[in-house]
Amino acid sequence: MRAGSDSVLELLPMVFAAPNEALARAREVLATGCSPLHASVAHQVIGIWQRDFGDLRIALHHLRRARDLAARADSAEREADVLGTLGVALVHAGRTRQGLAAFDRGVARGTGHTRARVRYRRAYVWWVLGHHREALEDVRRAIPVLRQADDVIWTARALTLRATVHLALGAVERADADFTAAEALWETTGQEHDKADAVESRGLAAFRSGDVPAALRLLDEAEERYAKLGTPTFMLNIRRCEVLMAAGLAPEALAEADAAIAVLDGMGGQSTRKAELLLAAARAARLAGDPHTAIARAAVAVRLFAGQRRTWWETHARLVLIEARVAAGRCSGRLVADAAAVAERLASFGAPAAPEASLLAGRIALALGWTADAERHLAVAARSRHSGPPLARMTGWAAQALRARAAGSARGVLEACRRGLDVLDDHRMTLGASELRARATEQGAELAALAQRASVAGGGPRRLLVWSERWRATVLSAPPTRPPADPALLSGLTAFREIAARAEAARWEGRPIPALEREQRRLEREVRSRTLHIRGDVPGDGHRFDVARLLARLGGTLLVELAVLDGRVQVLLCGRGRVRRFEGGLLAEAEVEAEHVQAGLRRLAHPGAEGRLPVVEAAGRRLEELLLGPAAACLGPGPVVVVPPARLHRVPWALLPSLRERVVSVSPSASSWLRARETEPPRGGGQVLVRGPGLATGGAEVPEVADRYPEARVLEEEDARVPRVLRELDGAALAHIAAHGTFRADSPMFSSLRMADGPLIVHDFERLDRSPYRIILSSCDTARLASVGADELLGLVTALLPLGTAGVVASSAPVNDAAVVPLMLALHKGLGAGLSLAEALRDARAALPGDALHQATGWAFTAFGAA
Repeated sequence: MRAGSDSVLELLPMVFAAPNEALARAREVLATGCSPLHASVAHQVIGIWQRDFGDLRIALHHLRRARDLAARADSAEREADVLGTLGVALVHAGRTRQGLAAFDRGVARGTGHTRARVRYRRAYVWWVLGHHREALEDVRRAIPVLRQADDVIWTARALTLRATVHLALGAVERADADFTAAEALWETTGQEHDKADAVESRGLAAFRSGDVPAALRLLDEAEERYAKLGTPTFMLNIRRCEVLMAAGLAPEALAEADAAIAVLDGMGGQSTRKAELLLAAARAARLAGDPHTAIARAAVAVRLFAGQRRTWWETHARLVLIEARVAAGRCSGRLVADAAAVAERLASFGAPAAPEASLLAGRIALALGWTADAERHLAVAARSRHSGPPLARMTGWAAQALRARAAGSARGVLEACRRGLDVLDDHRMTLGASELRARATEQGAELAALAQRASVAGGGPRRLLVWSERWRATVLSAPPTRPPADPALLSGLTAFREIAARAEAARWEGRPIPALEREQRRLEREVRSRTLHIRGDVPGDGHRFDVARLLARLGGTLLVELAVLDGRVQVLLCGRGRVRRFEGGLLAEAEVEAEHVQAGLRRLAHPGAEGRLPVVEAAGRRLEELLLGPAAACLGPGPVVVVPPARLHRVPWALLPSLRERVVSVSPSASSWLRARETEPPRGGGQVLVRGPGLATGGAEVPEVADRYPEARVLEEEDARVPRVLRELDGAALAHIAAHGTFRADSPMFSSLRMADGPLIVHDFERLDRSPYRIILSSCDTARLASVGADELLGLVTALLPLGTAGVVASSAPVNDAAVVPLMLALHKGLGAGLSLAEALRDARAALPGDALHQATGWAFTAFGAA
């Protein structure tokens, strides 16, 4: 390029169309010598690139140089344009006063079209600073001039900015109209970076309107576009953190924010973005249950925002700081005053977070016994219950419930909790992925707990049962939504399985596998991302749990539902026409004993550990005292269904003395048991027997079990590949899978069974039209589940129950392969005699040899459901 060429002027729009090419060409202009005017353009291009994608100190150097060269060229319009760019950089560097002064000079120096561009940039800075009214005024004055000049690019930018400001003020419909108009303009340009920004902005709008799956999909699409341009994505990181937190994925949000901060620090990037990322990290840490990290991040964010003169942002950071201090156990009149001041300031900004701050002030005041102050603050927060996005309305209903509790109205508490949980129910059903549905329930945990307390204080055991069921295992209430044959998802699952199989083979051969593990993690992220994009298409059925219906269906069976209230187990015995309540021990102590039992079962899975048997049995007796208490003496002679809280899912219930000799099954909820009880077997469904590779016994029970079912389809060796296994499982009456099981605590939806071509994971099971009516998983850890959300479980078993499976037998601990064989043969003998899974499992345990190894194997397996 010749320095004097008019094409130098094309570099400014190019910096957001092809940033790296624009940078290279600007450097070429400066290297070949050029006029002050063109040198000013080149330095401005380099300054913009460094400001947005590189080192802010270098950016300021180039932009000041561009300003001085524009003055030397005696071009007021050129100088005004550079001053607008310089103003943005100064504000991002935390030099707010200098930045605003640069804008004032730029507006004074420029005219017409140039002045409109400067006003747009100043509007952007007002938005960064949190001065939304000033931002709207500047952009309002800029848009008509830009349109009149037929400046498509800058008009689209101004519309996008105005939409973003509207979102910050909660005006979602106005924002959507501006985003739509801007996107139509972007399609007529080659501004690839701006197009990516438009997609990102639509993701933000989708989130603000309550569509979390669409928000995640659009933000991922924007990230792919940015990646092709090779540009950093700090604003995208901040927005995705916000969406992840709303989806109940706070740990992921914290990891993303911290990683982005590290990259930003390493490149000397914008201090404004660092402050925003610190605020996102503080919010995420608080939601992830790490208040001390939240306090540290929020305190730094407050200092940075204050130094940058960003009052709107500083106030939001102060809200998170107060929330984190309360979560860390602090409670004082000073915190009430601070929260009230934050709420007042947020309200003056028109910020949607104002009710959240009022709710916080009311909560702290209630804890201090300041009922009059609490009522004042809670009344303000409660106004948000009738309008706005779902989480804002839930804030209002939580405030209303606390008001009713303070006034001594149990009926008022229950009504507010019901209305708030209805809002969250509607929100959950917009989520297609079972993982998101499960994690979203955490946002209703406080309302559910308030309702349970009110039930105990003002009602009988039946009311407590109803509210225990209201927010338990809700993810099982409807099947996950599946896209119709999504080719990208299917391709990702196939690639993941291939890489996982290669990594497993390399481990067995002792070969290094870091590259394979990296690729496996990448594919896992891709598969998970695609499943999180799925929007729910199953409306809530409006079903309300009916105690009378449960009691009628139980017949001679007793259902034992364990609720947890203020850390203590409440035992609800349901059957024989009534519900009785007993008090158990502390949940925390029961969890410790359950872990002791699990450790003992792991030891007993190996020969020579017989000495541990008395220890395990003693732990089982202590578990019974903690979990059942005096209710153990009232169980009677019949079958028992146990409905434990999610945190006790690993208890081997057959080990408890009062349950050891009886028919016992487990269900995530009473509602889930009812659905399983009323599920009809599929017509014409046969038996499927699957034998995976690598078992110590070679899956020795499968050939013998096959002799019991002459029509059974047996899949082994190369036939036991995931696509074939899924086809045969779909709609089967009975399935038996002998395969190595792996539980993934870090990512439960990737818990798996090992097939010939790699892992069969939870996501695969969720693609079934109808899972087997009965399924037996004779594998280690197949009943292990992850406790998430308010009281939800994720794993292999819970993937099957919403899809038509009425009964599952699975193991919650590692088991001895050889000892499993006689247990499985005895189990199928019972099924052949017409017994249910729970009945057959009870008899199979009794038929095993009496040594410690076989006893531990029997205890490790549990029957789930009602078939």
